[in-house]
Amino acid sequence: MVAFEDVESSLLAKPSDETPDVPERTPSNYAPLKTFVLEKNRQYQQQYADIYFLRLTKIKPAVEEVAAAEWDGLSVGNEKARRVDRVLDVRQGELCYVAGTIYVDMPLKPNVMDDVSKDRWIGAPTTVQKYFSDEGTSTVSLEDDSGRITLIGNVLSGIVLVTGCIVAVMGTENVNGEFEVIDIKFPDLAPQPERWALSKPPFTTNGKKGKVSKLKDEDIEMTDSEAARSGGKIAIVSGLEFSGTDSSYAMELDLLLEYLLGEALDPQTQTELSHISRLIIAGNSIAADRKTAQESDATDKKAHKKYGYDSKSYNAEPSHLFDEFLNELLPSIPVTLLPGALDPANSSYPQQGIHTAMFPKSRSYSAVPGSSEPGWFDAATNPLEMEMEGWRVLGTGGQNVDDMAKYVDSDDRLGMMEAMCRWRCSAPTAPDTLSSYPFQDDDPFVMTACPHLYVVGCQPTFGTKVIQGTDGQMVRLITVPSFSASREIVLVDTETLDVSRVKIAAVGSV
Repeated sequence: MVAFEDVESSLLAKPSDETPDVPERTPSNYAPLKTFVLEKNRQYQQQYADIYFLRLTKIKPAVEEVAAAEWDGLSVGNEKARRVDRVLDVRQGELCYVAGTIYVDMPLKPNVMDDVSKDRWIGAPTTVQKYFSDEGTSTVSLEDDSGRITLIGNVLSGIVLVTGCIVAVMGTENVNGEFEVIDIKFPDLAPQPERWALSKPPFTTNGKKGKVSKLKDEDIEMTDSEAARSGGKIAIVSGLEFSGTDSSYAMELDLLLEYLLGEALDPQTQTELSHISRLIIAGNSIAADRKTAQESDATDKKAHKKYGYDSKSYNAEPSHLFDEFLNELLPSIPVTLLPGALDPANSSYPQQGIHTAMFPKSRSYSAVPGSSEPGWFDAATNPLEMEMEGWRVLGTGGQNVDDMAKYVDSDDRLGMMEAMCRWRCSAPTAPDTLSSYPFQDDDPFVMTACPHLYVVGCQPTFGTKVIQGTDGQMVRLITVPSFSASREIVLVDTETLDVSRVKIAAVGSV
């Protein structure tokens, strides 16, 4: 990890008569996909069950193919395993395997049916940090459009399962109507597109036009090494949390701005920074409104104001500071902005882009309405699927991983991201515990194409690793920590997908 204050600077050197060369910013090859864009006239009267049926329909053929390759012809106790099409086709005492959707029932998990039965139509937001309990009262079931069956067995204790993932299980039904699981299979990684599948590559490392190879096998062991200087870089930051009241890290935000603009450090480092072709801001750019109890009471008792906003109930300073931050950056570097849980966007998944009206100074860099090309400033959706420098990239603001972390007795965020990739679903707990739009025609959370790079923002700590699929797929996973807590940004090499960290800190504050 590179520390900002450790870089030697020549700012105090005497003036030179030579005119320094001004480095040019590396151009950005960026093509966002419309995977998670919702229609403007969307409705919310539909049933949420359709999402599960759509998800099962799309993923079931893949998981059944994996299960058939592994279990067809398999004998246990002179009995061959047979495939059954539906959960209700399982027969007691017969060795079989079946695919379906996992449902995990936990005592601490919110249940909308309980709210309806108790006539609680308006409930308070869920405040529990974990649904998981050590008491062993959780129940795992497998369901499809025909019914549901409870799963038991020691094999389940060593596997991460959450509501909404599609799996295939092999075993037998006992006298209690429970399915004793012997083995379990996942769909594994989806087919991975070639690099530059959506756009033509400008050049490869040898200067010839054509495709660029995938990740190398030797990159798998790389976790936190210095990024190879073979090409451009993508900067990723999350959790900036601009606030109108908390100025404890205002200095670090200014240093971050100067670092990205190349206005500080020595000429050699400035030249290296010019290779950063794009900045991705992955969620929580605006801080939560932290009011005291007295301030909340005063707000509740205020008189209704007809025109404009009331400064006592709404603080516009955070959005103004963030707008100024972007306005300083955008003349030099393109920015992709993903909303987060704290940002002024819809709370349900997928979040739509923050409206450009929130950025009066920066919105001139956004795309013209109706244009098919992205603007220099792209206020995108969360999650966002895109092609950057030829690589297929999936990025989120972190809500999908944060919600999944409530189901398991672990804080291995990279393991959860890997599980999502192998389940082929980027938000398996939506819409059960992660609020989601009630899709009727398609489930966009299903990974029909395996990304090369999977980035999740607003996480507790930094982490990265590369996972492999059975068909040679390789995915770089990255958890990006909140800048407000870590003062760190992540740099990704656009040729090797190697990862490095930079810590932005004022002298004496580390």
